[in-house]
Formats: sequence, C-alpha cells, structure tokens
Amino acid sequence: MNKKYIKYIEYIVSDIQKPYFHNMRDNYGLTPDEYELVLSKVFNQPVTIKRRYVYDINGNEIYFEKSDGYWYKKEYGDNGNVFYYENSDGEWGKYEYDTNGNNIYYEDSDGYWVKQGYNQNNNRTYYENSDGIINDNR
Repeated sequence: MNKKYIKYIEYIVSDIQKPYFHNMRDNYGLTPDEYELVLSKVFNQPVTIKRRYVYDINGNEIYFEKSDGYWYKKEYGDNGNVFYYENSDGEWGKYEYDTNGNNIYYEDSDGYWVKQGYNQNNNRTYYENSDGIINDNR
C-alpha cells in the first residue's frame, strides 16, 4: 500500500461513525474489498465480514447493519459472553457473569434490571428485578 492510501485509511478510521457500511460506501467511496481493512482497525482486531455481519477472530458477531442504516453492536468478555450491546435506536444493555458463566446482572437503557444468584451446581437460587419480583431459594 502506498503512503497516501495508508493515510486515507487512517483518516477514515479516526473519522467514521456508525452506520459503518453506509458511510464507508457513501461518504468515503470505499469498495467492499476495503471494508475488512477499515473495520479491523475500527474494532482493534481482525474481523471477518459476511454480508453485513462483522465477526471477531473468535467468530462472535460484533456488528450488524441493515441497508436502511439500522445497526447493532455487541462486545464480548474473555469468557465469550456478551457484556454490552447497543443499537441505532439508542437502546443498550449491560451484562455481568459469575466465574461459571451464569448471568448474574442485566441492565438496559429503559432502566430495567435483573439480579440473579446461582449455587455451586449452577442452579439459580436467587432472582430479583426492577419490577419488584423476588424469588429467593437460597
């Protein structure tokens, strides 16, 4: 790659906003064979693109975009579980897991939340949510 092209790609990576596919095509004039190069830099990891789905090196879906510009993004922890998602409608969710991979906390952009506890056999023993529902079987 020549230096001018490398500088242009670096500029795009520092400037681009979601929806990525739409902007790479319409605002920066990139072709589909350049998308992986840009998105690998945007996501700071090697990515694979299949249609409008973007996957990380572990095969996790980290981004999707529809042709109308709707998009969603997911982030994964070391254990392979989703710990954050967001979409173009402004919705988001956060997840927390215990060492066994059980979901112990969830919170979303509407203010809804769930807390859960599990025993050594990974059976749920506690459940509480923001609607006031509590099941305690400890």
